[in-house]
Amino acid sequence: MDQIRKTFDEWAQNGRAELMEKEHGKNVLKFLKRISFGKSFTFLDIGCGNGWVIRKISQNKKCKKAVGIDKSKKMILQAKKDKKNSKEVYIHTDIESWNYSGKFDFIFSMESLYYTKSIKGSLKKIFKLLKPGGWFFCGTDFYTDNKATIKWSEMMNMQMHLHSKKEWKEFFVKTGFETKTTQVKDLQSKKKWKREVGTLFIIGRRP
Repeated sequence: MDQIRKTFDEWAQNGRAELMEKEHGKNVLKFLKRISFGKSFTFLDIGCGNGWVIRKISQNKKCKKAVGIDKSKKMILQAKKDKKNSKEVYIHTDIESWNYSGKFDFIFSMESLYYTKSIKGSLKKIFKLLKPGGWFFCGTDFYTDNKATIKWSEMMNMQMHLHSKKEWKEFFVKTGFETKTTQVKDLQSKKKWKREVGTLFIIGRRP
């Protein structure tokens, strides 16, 4: 079992899954409120953890199906246990090895893409999984412009791809996305970086 899967299996059992929801929830929900779900849609969350984003999105009346994937089997088991409605689907897999023939209107990923073996390879797969005109929202707190988090990989003893905001944007552009970035800040947070730097969201639209 690889170190990432092992770590997230442990987090599913020791309360870290709920902590991640609490840590990321405010900025993620603030970002999701900006999205215009103007018509019925399908949604994919890559690295869905305990399924908290999928549960939120599936409550939207225009959501037809919300799929969450995660390489941690225990995270997926927890997500299935907390499932609220039939629109929620949880699959134990990772983006690189997942074989899926369908297409999504929206794809979301929070703090997971930097764990993949290849960001470029994962982005190509994500691009193919989107319908033309579909959107990919990639959130991360781990980027070189955020000096407070750049030692996370060392602290957790896991391989994590560290890149700047500029480099993330270039990855998206080279994949074929129409790309922009935004930083969502929490001005009430006790953590200085959350107030001043915030969560980076790279936004890609498939033309």
